[in-house]
Amino acid sequence: MTRKDRYRLIIDFFLEHAPDAETELLYDNPFQLLVAVILSAQCTDKRVNLTTPSIFEKYPDAASLAKATFEELFPLIRSISYPNNKTKHLIGMAQMLMEKFNGEVPLTVDELILLPGVGRKTANVITSVVDQQPNMAVDTHVFRVSARIGLTVGATTPLAAEKQLLKYIPAELAHKAHHWLILHGRYTCIARHPKCRDCGIQEACRYFQKQLANGS
Repeated sequence: MTRKDRYRLIIDFFLEHAPDAETELLYDNPFQLLVAVILSAQCTDKRVNLTTPSIFEKYPDAASLAKATFEELFPLIRSISYPNNKTKHLIGMAQMLMEKFNGEVPLTVDELILLPGVGRKTANVITSVVDQQPNMAVDTHVFRVSARIGLTVGATTPLAAEKQLLKYIPAELAHKAHHWLILHGRYTCIARHPKCRDCGIQEACRYFQKQLANGS
């Protein structure tokens, strides 16, 4: 099977079975999404969603969060992974939004990565979710799943995987494909024991075909 055929089969499957895939993070506006995505690094969306309501109630916008002290914000974040760093990042992010962007979340990757706590993955999430830009956020799920099923080959970094995925995924579907791969990795193609027998993309999956060839 060629790589183009594999992409075509996988995209067709998800278009049919997950046409409205979206982030599982709960938010009402770009500022809330940015806060949630920063908190989600190496943390589950479920835990983030349990944590953010109290943050958003006390700090509904960049202006209010920019005035927060570490001692005020930390107790609201302490159940999240790496709470010290994330507390500092959120305050610094809000302060920079006020200083450089009039309190609004910018919607370009180059501007977003200037913010504390925001790397390329987070910037890609924000721009693709809020503005449906053809950007591909490669987190641990996307990196693992895309390599396992054969969408990426020999990609040793998230950036390399991102470039390969965007080469073959139509631009108008990139913002959805990000969620397809995340959710597939979260619930079906899990890290240690992938649920191959329950998977709908067996025909296109390089890993499954290898398992068949090996008699597994």
